[in-house]
Amino acid sequence: MVGKWIKESVLINREFDCDYLNLLASKDVGQSGEISFGKLYTLLITFFKLFKTLFSKRYDLCYFALTTTGIAFYRDILLVFLLKLFGVKCIFHLHNKGVANAAKKSFHKDLYKYVFKNTKVIILSEYLYSDIELFVPRSDIYICPNGIPAIAEKLEVDRLNSSRAKHGVKTILFLSNMIESKGVYVLLDALNELSDRDIKFKAVFVGGEGDVTSNQFYSKLDKLGLSGKVDYLGKKYGSEKEKIFSEADIFVFPTFYEKECFPLVLLEAMQYALPIVTTPEGGIMSIVKEQENGYLVKQGASKELAEKIAILIANPHMIQEMGNKGRSKFQKEFTLDCFENRLFQILMSNL
Repeated sequence: MVGKWIKESVLINREFDCDYLNLLASKDVGQSGEISFGKLYTLLITFFKLFKTLFSKRYDLCYFALTTTGIAFYRDILLVFLLKLFGVKCIFHLHNKGVANAAKKSFHKDLYKYVFKNTKVIILSEYLYSDIELFVPRSDIYICPNGIPAIAEKLEVDRLNSSRAKHGVKTILFLSNMIESKGVYVLLDALNELSDRDIKFKAVFVGGEGDVTSNQFYSKLDKLGLSGKVDYLGKKYGSEKEKIFSEADIFVFPTFYEKECFPLVLLEAMQYALPIVTTPEGGIMSIVKEQENGYLVKQGASKELAEKIAILIANPHMIQEMGNKGRSKFQKEFTLDCFENRLFQILMSNL
């Protein structure tokens, strides 16, 4: 999505003469990380497209959303090789992490040295620099947090808060792909803890099936005795998704995904003035400040997660205060306009 927004950016396209090459090979989350003949064919086509492009035109700079681990990293090495062969100055934008762990293998370490040599790197948060500090000096790093379109600008926040204040039973929202490492089962265990303490709540899970299927999810609900208190709505988009955010009271995202960097869904929740309960994974600490616009709990700690949710349910004024602070932080730091202007300045400084 960030690549799509950059491609459609009025500012970027007005100030630079840009050509775009789409590197996306997976049609959905289930295909990510898999090898197939289709992907190999796509790689071949992409390689020759890039070669033809570089052969026919001289470029001052290549902005590259580099994948740093997995099968896609090997693909990107081939493209980086071409760019270096033609002497094109590169600036990499990292939307994933895992370099420090992968570099424990000497083969990978040598590849990273080659890829990052004589390049500038954009990362999403200061907290993510440790992942690449072995290969990129701090002087060659730019911090550029992602931003998202201000979908909720039209909302009357006071009316939204007023509506939430009338909710007798608070609604907890989880919105992400249904992947275990995103904290699906951790949250269910936390909800079970709340239920055992006779704390009233309603929980809604929204997102496409991943390694947690709907059957597995409902089986877990039955086992925990949470049927009737928790709903799974599947994928939701557009106005349906906006309605779900508007009707929620608390946003919970207990991710422990090892490649988590800067979840855009947290920015979406902040737009809707929702307090957030999440984990200090990746660059999340740049988004959520403890006891300011939410809480940060240890990865996998379902009891601690339950405790923070319980505090918010018991203190509706905190829901509103934290939510308002989150929305204010979003408007100051994480709109798409903020992102475009930061990226523009970075690109300009490298020409």
